[in-house]
Amino acid sequence: MKEKVLLDTDIGSDIDDAVCLAYLLANPQCDLLGVTTVTGDVVKRAQMVSALCKMAGKEVPIFPGASETFLVPQRQPHVPQAAALEKFAHQESFPMGHAIGFLRDTIRKYPGEVTLLSIGPLTNLGLLFTLDPEIPVLLKQLVMMVGVFSTRFPGSNYLEWNALIDPHATAMVYRHPVKVHRSIGLDVTRQVVMDRGEVRRRFQAGLLKGVLEFAEVWFMQRPVITFHDPLAAATIFDDQICSFERGQVDVELTSARLAGMTLFTPKPEDGAHEVALGVNPERFFEHYFGMFG
Repeated sequence: MKEKVLLDTDIGSDIDDAVCLAYLLANPQCDLLGVTTVTGDVVKRAQMVSALCKMAGKEVPIFPGASETFLVPQRQPHVPQAAALEKFAHQESFPMGHAIGFLRDTIRKYPGEVTLLSIGPLTNLGLLFTLDPEIPVLLKQLVMMVGVFSTRFPGSNYLEWNALIDPHATAMVYRHPVKVHRSIGLDVTRQVVMDRGEVRRRFQAGLLKGVLEFAEVWFMQRPVITFHDPLAAATIFDDQICSFERGQVDVELTSARLAGMTLFTPKPEDGAHEVALGVNPERFFEHYFGMFG
């Protein structure tokens, strides 16, 4: 049986969203039911999704979602990788104002069967869970690339971008019960990194060659790709790539400087959340590139 997946993404900021979407489109075990975009120029983001779907020859519903955050100023308004869009055929316009309804209707259509994969700020999910509080319990699982959970994380900065962009939405999502509520944080994803030389060598087949065009925009500022989002996606299909620990995640909101910080307390018996605390990088890369022949 294929895994039914809904993807919520801020594609076009960090390149790993495009790398993740390519993986889902190429994965024969993935039934990608639709994609919603979040934060900033959500139409440009939807256009990037469309370009990759067309490259893959897949018809996938695409809906621009929330462009603004709940209570804090928007910190991610732009979509730099959209500069490469002119090289690809893509849909120009999309139905506006339907993203949350689309997520809701799709999850209700397949109760207990849908994995909701979040690889961006959590505004859309916060809206969805608030407008229909029954949705979380109708999911098969919620998988998110978000947060930092290990106290052994190097350095003193325990803030992660997806969590801090809309901290109130992040807190809202963690407060809702989901049967399987998994988070893959920065402390783990930073262990799966590839430099641009290796990326250019390996991104030569089919869909990855198209992703490389967007990656070249990224490489103008940074020399590596960290596979944050693809790692989160891969755990849906291979549960041996990451090790998880059960516990409770709370989100800091009282301090403006630390808003969005994720605080993990191990609770092996009755924790509401699972967080990744380890990864097998070799297994991950073998699994990821295995999808592209």
